Amino acid sequence: MLDEQAKKAMLLHIPHALYICGVRDGDEMNGFTASWVMQGSFKPPLVVNCVRSDSGSHAMLQKTGVFSLSFLDETQKDMAANFFKPKRRVGDKFEDVEFYEGTETGCPIIKDSLGYVECKVVGAVAQGDHTVFVGEVIGAGVHREGKILNLESTGWSYGG
Repeated sequence: MLDEQAKKAMLLHIPHALYICGVRDGDEMNGFTASWVMQGSFKPPLVVNCVRSDSGSHAMLQKTGVFSLSFLDETQKDMAANFFKPKRRVGDKFEDVEFYEGTETGCPIIKDSLGYVECKVVGAVAQGDHTVFVGEVIGAGVHREGKILNLESTGWSYGG
């Protein structure tokens, strides 16, 4: 039998950096804070991005098959918090954030981030309350040096 307390305690020990995942469908853009992200392959370069199934961004990503990830630095906790909120509640999350459209995907990329990757979806597995999207990296750039923002340093928990 599964020990729920032990499961939660151990899963919360998995380290996660925080990113802003940008999505676009035509003129509509959105972004959300992503933490269940990892590299999946060297050749081709693959990124695994787990996205909550009931979100509007999930539907956009599933429809268009592209996304961007802007890498946040350790001082950008407030930005991560703003992008955790659902668009239907807060409206345009990019209103006060400088961004540009990625040349490969058209997805929003945050100017004041450490850098970014742009990905096209090459696989997906829908299980549980998230879909595991596998994205091939088709564009990337470095904006500046810095230390990545980690979930643990925020005092938040997303997992377990």
